[in-house]
Amino acid sequence: MGNMHEKALVHAVCRSETHGFSKTAVPVIHLIEGEGVEGDAHRGTTVKHRSRIKRTPSGQKAPNLRQVHLMQLELLSALQEQGFAVFPGALGENLTTVGLDLLVLPQGTRLQIGPTAVLEITGLRNPCAQLNQFQPGLMAAVLERDEAGQLIRKAGVMAVVLKGGTVSVGDEIRVAWPAEPHFALECV
Repeated sequence: MGNMHEKALVHAVCRSETHGFSKTAVPVIHLIEGEGVEGDAHRGTTVKHRSRIKRTPSGQKAPNLRQVHLMQLELLSALQEQGFAVFPGALGENLTTVGLDLLVLPQGTRLQIGPTAVLEITGLRNPCAQLNQFQPGLMAAVLERDEAGQLIRKAGVMAVVLKGGTVSVGDEIRVAWPAEPHFALECV
């Protein structure tokens, strides 16, 4: 998905103040260092995703490795071709990218977006049953198996904000791979 030789851009930016499934597309978002998207329910230094909070032993505050959710437009386009009514923000992402295969990036990849913002990729989004509540069959559409039978999750990647800043539709995304050895993304 996505040609690595074309320019990577921000196609859409989204946020939601409530813990709903979809997010609303807006012209611009503000990233807060170490926290996430200003005005988004998932912003914070500790875990905010309700499914992750349930897994955390009471009294413990796990670090929020899911401050910003990124998804590539190419996935949304493929889902639309399969008949799903999806659009930027529909699956809960904060940033919809175009021209960048997010799923091939290793852990620790840094994305400089716009004039100052820097994100660090922490891992994969693990698709959940809420996808099927949004549209039946959607969860299966974002999962597949490789030749070795390993599960491939295509529902985007998660990141933390290393440096805050404003991100707008049309901003260029510059990719900085981490030093080797590279580690494949796992669910966070």
